[in-house]
Amino acid sequence: MTIVANILIALTALAHIGFLVLEMFLWTKPQGRKVFRMTPEQAETTRVLAANQGLYNGFLAAGLVWSLIHPQAGFGFQLKLFFLVCVIVAAIYGALTVKPRILLVQGGPAIAALVFLFLAP
Repeated sequence: MTIVANILIALTALAHIGFLVLEMFLWTKPQGRKVFRMTPEQAETTRVLAANQGLYNGFLAAGLVWSLIHPQAGFGFQLKLFFLVCVIVAAIYGALTVKPRILLVQGGPAIAALVFLFLAP
């Protein structure tokens, strides 16, 4: 179960790196506008806010990676728990304030990782 939890944590981290790239670097580009269904004007107006969101997603990804590579298992578990809960809370907030699908896309892998984390010996 630990391996499955770690794989899901790594996938969650990769997703957040992807969100960082979309929000910080591709927001005003055709790819970013297509993903978020925005006009060029909307993208330009919200560019700085999106970059800020991307930065926070990067912090979440960094914390998840840190949790996977920390040499002390007990502290690594605490890091995993903390950063997964942060991702889940962000996903719930996004689902309530932006679009319900965020709970599945952002929160789904983190929720699954958290379940497997607690199932692991």
